[in-house]
Amino acid sequence: MPVTTYRTRPFSASQRLPELDEPLVLHEPEQAGELLADFIRQNPKLLILTGAGVSTDSGIPDYRDGEGAWKRKQPVQHQEFMENFEIRQRYWGRSLIGWPVMRNAVPNPSHYHIADLELRNHSSLVVTQNVDGLHQKAGTQGVSDLHGRADEVVCMTCGYRCPRDDVHERCADLNPDFGHYTADTAPDGDADLEVDFSEFRLADCLRCGGILKPDVVFFGDFVPKRRVQSAVEALKASDGLLVIGSSLMVYSGFRFCRYAKELHKPVATLNLGRTRAEELADLKLNARIGEALEASLRCL
Repeated sequence: MPVTTYRTRPFSASQRLPELDEPLVLHEPEQAGELLADFIRQNPKLLILTGAGVSTDSGIPDYRDGEGAWKRKQPVQHQEFMENFEIRQRYWGRSLIGWPVMRNAVPNPSHYHIADLELRNHSSLVVTQNVDGLHQKAGTQGVSDLHGRADEVVCMTCGYRCPRDDVHERCADLNPDFGHYTADTAPDGDADLEVDFSEFRLADCLRCGGILKPDVVFFGDFVPKRRVQSAVEALKASDGLLVIGSSLMVYSGFRFCRYAKELHKPVATLNLGRTRAEELADLKLNARIGEALEASLRCL
C-alpha cells in the first residue's frame, strides 16, 4: 500500500462533525466492555490508535468537545512558529506554566488497561497521537509516537537535541519576572496565559544559535513518512484496528481507519463523543474510556 505524506491538518474550517438526526447514545461501561471484548475475541491482535481522550484523566486537557469542535483557540502552526519571533516568545512563555503539568502527569487507568492488552498479546502496536509519553510510563513496550514527544527539543538548524527540561530551566532563568504568573493549563504543555510577551527572552540552540522547537509535529507539519509506514506495516499484520480516545478530526490519525478498510480490516472506536470514522467503524462505542476498558478486560 503506498503511503502518502500529508500535513497534520483539521477536518474542516468549521471544525465540527455533521449534525445528528438523533442524540448520541452513551453506552454504559459494562455494555461497552462486553461489546469491545467480543470485538477483541474475534480480532485478537489489534493495532491500537490512541488520542487525547486517553490522557484527560491524567490532568492533560484535550482540544475538542464531543462533537469534534475546538474547545479553545487552535494550536500553534508550524510555519508561524518558524517564521514569527513573537509566536515563539508566546509559545515558550506559556510553556513555563503548561510544561510542568505535562511533565509531572502520571498514567491513569486507561493507560494501564492498554498496557494490559499488550501483556495479553492483543496489541501489535500502540500508535499514539499524544506527545506525553504516558503509554511508556504505564509499561507499554510497543509504542509509536506518531506526533513525536514533548519531552525532547530539537534545533531546527543543526539537529542538536536536548531534554525539554533543559530549555525550560534556561527560559525560567532568562525570564524571572514570568515566574509569578498562573493560568489554566492547555493541551500539549501549553497554558491559557494572555500577557505581554514582547520582553520574553528565548533560549536558542547552544550549539549554533538556531531555533529550538519541541520534537513534536505541529499543525501544518508532516508526520515522518517512515513513522507512518511502520504503523501501516503493523496494521497489515494485525487482525483489526481499535481507536481509543480520539475524535480522528486530524487526518494523520484518521488515515489509519481508511487504510484499515482498504486492507479489509475491521475497525472499532471507543471514545467519549463522536468520531470522524462513523461510516468506517464496524463497532462504535460512546463510553467512558477507562471504565469501558476495565470492563472489557474482565470479560476476556
